[in-house]
Amino acid sequence: MFTGIIEASGTIADISRNAGDWRIRVNVGGLDMSDVQLGDSIATDGVCLTVVQFDPHSIAMDVSAETLSKTSLGEFSVGRQVNLEKALTPTTRLGGHLVSGHVDGIGIVECREPVGDSIHFRVRVPDELARYIAHKGSVCVDGVSLTVNAVDGAVFDLNIIPHTAQITTIESYQVGRKVNIEVDLIARYLERLLLGDEAARSQHGNIDLAFLATNGFLK
Repeated sequence: MFTGIIEASGTIADISRNAGDWRIRVNVGGLDMSDVQLGDSIATDGVCLTVVQFDPHSIAMDVSAETLSKTSLGEFSVGRQVNLEKALTPTTRLGGHLVSGHVDGIGIVECREPVGDSIHFRVRVPDELARYIAHKGSVCVDGVSLTVNAVDGAVFDLNIIPHTAQITTIESYQVGRKVNIEVDLIARYLERLLLGDEAARSQHGNIDLAFLATNGFLK
């Protein structure tokens, strides 16, 4: 588990490809490596990856073909900057929100404009994720815990303050950028809980308006 509070910005130093899988080596920048061990989980642009090699200045992690197909990692190249966060511990401050590092889909940056000292972004998510995005709720974008400022269908707004822009990769985002999206864990579990016994029936995999009306949630 993670918090979405980025600890360092790293740089892709090398990518080795083997039968559809990748091994990426990341120069970790200012990430504290004093407690890193083999097998540790480190969120890389919001994707939970396992450390398979490391030295004081870099980590190597394997990325499966499945992960490459479901996240933006397939677009990584040497020199790209990435957001890094080590897994939380029982004494970690939960400054963001609970993040699993399991990406739900890929969003697209549709707008970038300055607003005072901040940057306003609009991000479009796949339609099937729209129901999990709520005004003033939490969303994880490339591993960064952010607050949703507004929602319009499958598009949501973000306001990025200077501090967040400086310590993450968000400052480099331009229109058309693909970003990893992880929706709030509570929203996903709440949907499943609302299904009740119907969750055990494969034909009722999701909640829709018909289900809500049938079960008294809509009038």
